Amino acid sequence: MNFSPINHKHLFYFWKVAKAGSVARAAEAINVTPQTLSGQIGLLESSLGTELFARQGRSIVLTEAGKLALEYADQLFALSAELEVMIRLHPKGRPVEFRVGVSDAVPKSLACQLLQPAIHSEPPTRIVCREWQLDRLLGQLAVHHLDLVISDAPIPASYSVRAYNHPLLESGISFLATPRLAADSAAPFPAALGALPLLLPGEDSSIRGSLQAWLEKKGIRPRVVGEFDDTALMAAFGQAGIGVFPVPTVVEEEFVAAGGLQVIGRSNEVRINYFAISVERRLTHPGVLAITQSAQRLVSAPDN
Repeated sequence: MNFSPINHKHLFYFWKVAKAGSVARAAEAINVTPQTLSGQIGLLESSLGTELFARQGRSIVLTEAGKLALEYADQLFALSAELEVMIRLHPKGRPVEFRVGVSDAVPKSLACQLLQPAIHSEPPTRIVCREWQLDRLLGQLAVHHLDLVISDAPIPASYSVRAYNHPLLESGISFLATPRLAADSAAPFPAALGALPLLLPGEDSSIRGSLQAWLEKKGIRPRVVGEFDDTALMAAFGQAGIGVFPVPTVVEEEFVAAGGLQVIGRSNEVRINYFAISVERRLTHPGVLAITQSAQRLVSAPDN
């Protein structure tokens, strides 16, 4: 009996839908249309001569053949990811390309400190850096367009991406303002936050909820004049004197040293954590190892 080889693109689409549990969720994660996904999976089922999904109300479930196909697809794409990493770790005469996604909630100065050592790792490395929202970055990680994602939040529990969280560092927060703005209130910290205009991270930021809870606990009703998904934009408004804004204490010194800002107070009750997210359970990529080591140095520095 003659068998035609399985189209790996069709198999990949099946694998993504099986992991997501929904055509719509899988389509959003890998940035294709649901119609494209359904059509490609239909071609795979036709080539195999059996259905891989069955309808159950408005949902889809794996058939017995689909469950078997998923087991093999898991192994195949895990090996594919491992092969890609190993090949790129042994280039011939050119730097290794290290593709990193940085969540837009991560301060740019912190991302720079974490990523710099990766450039000087062995073998020589060229960094390709992408900035986006975490869900989009995880979608790129899932299809191996990224080697690593740096985020202020772990992988959401509801997310279907097969990846692993690696804690990098933890920090309290510092509140910064221009000296002119800080002088507008004679109240001590943290009461001053109720008298001065405040800039906050966007609602999708992992620190937003704990920051608001801390303000409520202190009995502070801030006058919020701006919310920002991008920390660099929030800092730009803060440097223009529009409002007080929070930054991780681990990078406050860089903001102050650049001039035009001062620390009006700190809180260790509000904690922010940063993670490296990879498809590797055990970190082996030289660039990733360099980043984790730089995070350890930041945490252990005397000023911190």
